[in-house]
Amino acid sequence: MNCEEAIALVDNAVVESEGRHLNDVEMAIIYGAWHGQTYEEMAENSRDYSANYLQRTVGYQLWKLLSKAFKEEIKKTNFKAALERKKQSLNKSKIEHNFIELRDYIERSPIEERCCIEITQPGALIRIKAPEGMGKTSLSGRILNHASQLDYKTVYFNLSLADKSNFNDPDTFLKWFCVMVGRGLSLDNKLKDYWDDDFSSSKVNCTDYFEQYLLTEIENSPLVLCLDPVERVFPSQEISEVFFSLLRIWHDNAKVQKIWKKLRLIIVHSTEVYADLDINSSPFGNVGLPIKLPDFSKDQVQKLAEDRGLNLTEERVKKLMELVGGYPSLIQKAFSELKNNENGAVSEAKFEKLLKNAPTEAGIYSEHLLGILDRLDNSPELLGAFKKVLTQEDAVRLDWMAAYKLEGMGLVEMQGNDCRVRYNLYRRYFSDRLGINHDNTK
Repeated sequence: MNCEEAIALVDNAVVESEGRHLNDVEMAIIYGAWHGQTYEEMAENSRDYSANYLQRTVGYQLWKLLSKAFKEEIKKTNFKAALERKKQSLNKSKIEHNFIELRDYIERSPIEERCCIEITQPGALIRIKAPEGMGKTSLSGRILNHASQLDYKTVYFNLSLADKSNFNDPDTFLKWFCVMVGRGLSLDNKLKDYWDDDFSSSKVNCTDYFEQYLLTEIENSPLVLCLDPVERVFPSQEISEVFFSLLRIWHDNAKVQKIWKKLRLIIVHSTEVYADLDINSSPFGNVGLPIKLPDFSKDQVQKLAEDRGLNLTEERVKKLMELVGGYPSLIQKAFSELKNNENGAVSEAKFEKLLKNAPTEAGIYSEHLLGILDRLDNSPELLGAFKKVLTQEDAVRLDWMAAYKLEGMGLVEMQGNDCRVRYNLYRRYFSDRLGINHDNTK
């Protein structure tokens, strides 16, 4: 079993047990543990989180979750052996299927329909943007499943699996990119036959590899390539410029060259593009189909509750949404916590306790809240900007980069060029944690 199979196996187990996919930081821990990394090394690769948070918060909860899903004690030191045992008890095709239909997936019509139509267009480009936990991976999985049903080739390219060494320089990154896409197509690594280190640039070599090998080998079948999450590339200005300009070139090539019409791109990201990119030579300009995922509506939250077998009144749904809005992952977390009776009944005491503890570290969102706090502590500039938003009830004008980064983290919502705290959960927890006192935090 390789690392990609291991992550797919774990992801399937989490979906079956919890009704959700692994998030990016959980995936990074599985990847690091598979390669024998310490939590300090994982933190260095992740850039966003401290080793303490990865080990004591996410890691602790992840191994606990997997112990429940696999019905045996799972730890960082024994999980590889446990995965091998799990693999032997499952059908291999199921292990290799990265995207299974979530039992509680809620459609956001007409977004799915638009995406499924768009992906059939030659040279299609779909850009999906939303904070973590909004359903980007589920939506991209729906698109890939639709493409598979049309007998298209599909590759889900998970940038969270990149090591720090993959970002040494554009040449190293593009070589890794080519090999991983080829592996997704079950094709051999033939870099040595197409990569000319002496006389061609890495962009030319990568283009040749796709045009003369990967796209040629799949014959008449379109290739749907999903890149998720592309913000992993943003911190490296040099690689960002090369990689994103290359994607734009390939997209533009589809207008005039038959072979490039076969390539369909899905680009997934949770932050605005804050690398210094020329919008006219990147896939983030005025090209393709931009998709910005909205929160669930009240009716969608009610339907999700019904799909999960929960008997929740409209008043209870309203109270929950006053705290966490229609944020899919936070709603699903609450429903998972509430559903423990066969008839779906939820006692008033249990529901009120969940709401009371939710904006604290004793509540069900502690891991989520501590993760955000950890990221803010590692970025004094963002911490200062968010404090400014917390002190005001009305929308606040911030530096554009700080505003978009906070929006990408899901902490604020934009109102014109200004922003305000996105959910009451965040206002109450972070106001208390950061020592900001005002009436609405009580």
